[in-house]
Amino acid sequence: MDIMPVFGTVVGGSNPSECTSKFHMKQETENLIDNSKIPLYVTRVTETLEKAGFEAFLVGGCVRDLILEREPKDWDITTNATPEEIMPLFEKTIYENKFGTVGICLPIEDVTHVTSDIDSGSVTHVTAESKYHIIEVTPYRTEAKYSDFRHPDIVNFSKNIEDDLKRRDFTINALAYNPNKGQIIDLYKGQDDIKDKVIRAVGNPNDRFQEDALRMLRAIRFGVQLDFAMSYDTMQAIVNNSALIKNISFERIRDEFTKIIESPNPVIGIGMLQKLGLLKYIIPELEEGIGCEQKGSHIYDVWEHLLHALDHAAKKEWSLEVRLAALFHDIGKPRSRRVGTKKEYTFYGHEVIGERITKQIMERLKYPKKTAELVTKLVRGHMFFSDTETITLSAVRRVVANVGKEHIWDLMNVRECDRVGMKKKETPYRLRKYHAMIEEVLRDPISVGQLAINGKYMMEVLHMKPGPRMGWILSALLEEVLDDPKKNTKEHLGELVKSLDMLEDDELKTLGDRGKEKKEELEKEEIEKLHKKHGV
Repeated sequence: MDIMPVFGTVVGGSNPSECTSKFHMKQETENLIDNSKIPLYVTRVTETLEKAGFEAFLVGGCVRDLILEREPKDWDITTNATPEEIMPLFEKTIYENKFGTVGICLPIEDVTHVTSDIDSGSVTHVTAESKYHIIEVTPYRTEAKYSDFRHPDIVNFSKNIEDDLKRRDFTINALAYNPNKGQIIDLYKGQDDIKDKVIRAVGNPNDRFQEDALRMLRAIRFGVQLDFAMSYDTMQAIVNNSALIKNISFERIRDEFTKIIESPNPVIGIGMLQKLGLLKYIIPELEEGIGCEQKGSHIYDVWEHLLHALDHAAKKEWSLEVRLAALFHDIGKPRSRRVGTKKEYTFYGHEVIGERITKQIMERLKYPKKTAELVTKLVRGHMFFSDTETITLSAVRRVVANVGKEHIWDLMNVRECDRVGMKKKETPYRLRKYHAMIEEVLRDPISVGQLAINGKYMMEVLHMKPGPRMGWILSALLEEVLDDPKKNTKEHLGELVKSLDMLEDDELKTLGDRGKEKKEELEKEEIEKLHKKHGV
């Protein structure tokens, strides 16, 4: 699979030089932003700062998203006020960092909790609980050397928005917007790059990535999230500086990697990580599949097969866990590959090796224990398939028990990704048969356990003696309830038990046998419905 063309056209040329003309920098442009999309609690902060005599701009990703008509996830504000000048302007603030960011807490006061006495209907306690919108406000900043390739050694506050924007990562994020004036400040032609769908570093891309090596992952992440291409010089700078990613904590790498996997285009993201030299520092085990031929029913090598499987999971919009399991499900094949007697490759035990490798990857990337365990379990269990002509319900029950009822369909989805990754149909007969058998295992069987009363109730409340008569009566009660579910109450069944208990053994046994036959007949009908549903 040639991944590069899929990423989009690579844009050539160098970065636009910084424009020093005040007129060009702050010229009136067509207002691309609809202020009605900005929440009132956000403009309240900018207005409060301006009324106090300070400048205030929305900055970064929220401006980009507003131009793209996407809903921003975060609202960041920059100002020429210092933290000491910002905090007195607001009732509640948070200031606990060395980078000057002040969290402005604006209350949400419409959350009401009512505690009541259900039996008497009386309300005993009412509370109005305040929660908060947190808006981050940061002074204009200039930054010095980044010794750790992640954080500036020194942060100095500035009075000029120009100083703040030049330290930003990409042109599409180096935008500032004043909602009151409808003014966009764009030093680096970020609006043009948004229009052209280009990811381009601000200034010299080598400088930007040496300041913060995580930006290399962010460049790829923005590309797959926004469906943007990457400029040639930005891409080349990632190749030149890829080894710097080793200086970044795996927690931060995991966060960006997860966003890539959860994006609409994760295959492009993984392909770019590999092409630009980053993947070997993050998940080198994946690269072992490049050129690892499989032959047989596989038309792709292991690497391409895993990418196709991941692509299917993304198209289906399945969970992070399913996507990761699709990407890793055959990761153990390169280490298990052997030449068989017929000169074909065998991969015996690759799921066991894959389980071990996946566990190591999930631990390396510091994924939460619950996520890591599920992904590992899905990789280990993806080879559950057997001959549908000989597979038994007990075998299916073991598969369900191994992965858990709540995750059995995740496992089936991974299996579907595996098949589509071989360019095969999504739901062949065998897969449909498995779906039907799993549903049969998961559904509640028709049994006396569904009755409103049981043997214990009959002995303790109705004073019946244990023995075969009790079983015959329960079967007779089941027939009654199957014909009319409304009769499944303790009161009705209790009276019916008293009547049935007056019958002779042979009469009672006949009624019990008839109840069993009714149960088996309905069970057969339910199974037939499942088979018809799945076309098996």
